[in-house]
Amino acid sequence: MKAVVCTGYGPPEVLELQEVEKPAPKENEILIRVRAASVNPLDFHILQGRPAIGRIFTGLSKPKNNRFGVDLAGVVEAVGRDITQYKPGDEVFGASRGAFAEYVCTQGRALELKPANLTFEQAAAVPVAAFTALQGLRDKGQIQAGHKVLISSASGGVGTFAVQIAKAFGAEVTAVCSPRNQEQARSLDADRVIDYTQEDFTQNGERYDLLFDSVGNHSLSACRRILNPTGVHVMVGGPLLHLLAGVLLSRFSKQRIIFFIAGSNNDDLKVMKELIEAGKVLPVIDRRYSFSETREALSYLGEGHARGKIVITLDRDGKN
Repeated sequence: MKAVVCTGYGPPEVLELQEVEKPAPKENEILIRVRAASVNPLDFHILQGRPAIGRIFTGLSKPKNNRFGVDLAGVVEAVGRDITQYKPGDEVFGASRGAFAEYVCTQGRALELKPANLTFEQAAAVPVAAFTALQGLRDKGQIQAGHKVLISSASGGVGTFAVQIAKAFGAEVTAVCSPRNQEQARSLDADRVIDYTQEDFTQNGERYDLLFDSVGNHSLSACRRILNPTGVHVMVGGPLLHLLAGVLLSRFSKQRIIFFIAGSNNDDLKVMKELIEAGKVLPVIDRRYSFSETREALSYLGEGHARGKIVITLDRDGKN
């Protein structure tokens, strides 16, 4: 089978499409024929080995795991004898290491039957971005119906999910984006849209219960200024100094500043499946690339202008 293999840290050009051995499922594993995958900022950061301190965990001179990709959707090919919840032919989606490959073996810790109302491409766009938005808003931000929520980057993969999930929880949502993405934000049912080229949301006098921040391009003091006295600033990524300062500031204020990295799990994937099948959340796809164009997909992601998710299709029949 073919798989995307990383030869070292660097730009997407260090990725190669290679012929590798097709995996065989162990007793507690599921073999999936991948129909679609999607790229995430985490893929790009690990590929570049940034921040450098992260190499302590990913490998000092080159990535310990040379197989990339996490998000996937596909069809169960075979199951180990201990697997009872899935059978060959089941259409599934979820998260598993090495998703940029024709086949993946997984224990199914973050796997679910694919929502009936999504294509394989749409389903592959869900896992990591949706986990990040859901866990950031619900678990870290403690979002409640009626809360005023600001999404600081509402047009990217995580941001488009965050707008929809916040609305599903009954919040009043303000979306911050560029002029070309305003109509998209409105189509996701944002209550208000701010064009960041014309208005600084930290200067307009508005106050929010929750700031969901996946950019980190404003000072912590400016962000605290727009929060209510018990408001929460949830940071997804951002400068290391913001993380350290946030920990200290949260000790001396009722406002909370939280930095987090999402985790993958079955329970949250079920929540997303329910929201999707109820029509409350739908993935937004910016561009689609073929399997052989995985480098180009990551290069486009690295430019930082994606409007939703970037998907890689591995469908052999040309249908998805």
